[in-house]
Amino acid sequence: MTIDISEAEAERHRRKMEKRKALMDRRVAERQHEKGLLMVHTGPGKGKSTAALGLMLRAAGHGFRVGFIQFIKGAWATGEQVALERFDDLIDHYTMGEGFTWETQDKARDIAAASRAWDKAREIMADPRYRLLVLDEINLALRYDYLDIDEVVATLVSRRPDLHVLVTGRNAKQPLIDAADLVTEFQNVKHPFNAGIKAQAGIEF
Repeated sequence: MTIDISEAEAERHRRKMEKRKALMDRRVAERQHEKGLLMVHTGPGKGKSTAALGLMLRAAGHGFRVGFIQFIKGAWATGEQVALERFDDLIDHYTMGEGFTWETQDKARDIAAASRAWDKAREIMADPRYRLLVLDEINLALRYDYLDIDEVVATLVSRRPDLHVLVTGRNAKQPLIDAADLVTEFQNVKHPFNAGIKAQAGIEF
C-alpha cells in the first residue's frame, strides 16, 4: 500500500520531527545519573510476571546475574521453569511458594513459605554478584500481611545502590508505591477466562 504525501506535508513533518528530536536529545543529555531501581508491577490486569520475565531476559543479555523468587507459585509446573534452565549460568530461579492461598487454605503454612522466600531475597540482596532481583507475587504476601510491609520497604530502600529490584503482584501497598522509582499498573480490559477459556500452557503458565 502506497500513501501519497505532498511536498508541503513532508516538509511540515520533517520540521516537526527536527523539533521533537532536539527536545528529546536535550532531555536525554540532562539525565546522566544511574542507580539501582525499585520497580513495581501491579494492577488487576494480566502480564505482570510475564513482563518481569522479559526484563530478566534483557538483563541476562547484558550479562547481569539475576535472582528470581516466586513467592506464590509452588509445585505447579510452568514454562518459565523449563526455559530458565537454559540460563542457569545467569538466572537463579527459586520457586518457594505453596500455591495460591485459596488452594493451601493454611495461613500458618503460607506465612512460613513467605518468610522463607523473604529470607532468600535478603540473602540475594547481600550478594554483590546480582544486578537484578525479581520478587514475583510478593505483593500478594504483603496484602495478606504474611510479611511486614514496613520491614520489607525499609530493606528494599536500604539495599546496595547498584541492585535493581522488581516486585510484582496486584494490590501493591501504598508504602511500596511511594518508595518505588517506577510503578506500572496493568489494567484488565478483556480476559479470556471471563469468556470460559481456561488457563493455557505457554500463555498463563
